[in-house]
Amino acid sequence: MTDLFGALVTYLHDVFVIQFDGWVALGFVAQAFFTMRFVVQWIASERARKSIIPVAFWFFSIGGGVLLLIYALYRRDPVFIAGQAFGLLVYFRNVYFIMVHRRETAAGA
Repeated sequence: MTDLFGALVTYLHDVFVIQFDGWVALGFVAQAFFTMRFVVQWIASERARKSIIPVAFWFFSIGGGVLLLIYALYRRDPVFIAGQAFGLLVYFRNVYFIMVHRRETAAGA
């Protein structure tokens, strides 16, 4: 049991201390953006008492997506690159729809 604990401590030290650099910090910042989008959505839905997706959700998605794409490009991970690039298209498209809807609503008022 002691060997298993020692191996776990060594692994965690290697992953979170020895390998820590600016790129890992960028990855954590990007992950924080993605976490915040869910927090924003949860708070907005609780306040409205129904499921909604506020505009801030999409801006956090774009921020996190751009940062994670940069991180994935640095890490040369083709799966991660493709996933983040596609996600960014979806996020930008949703912001576009929101902007068009707001323009149409303002023009009709």
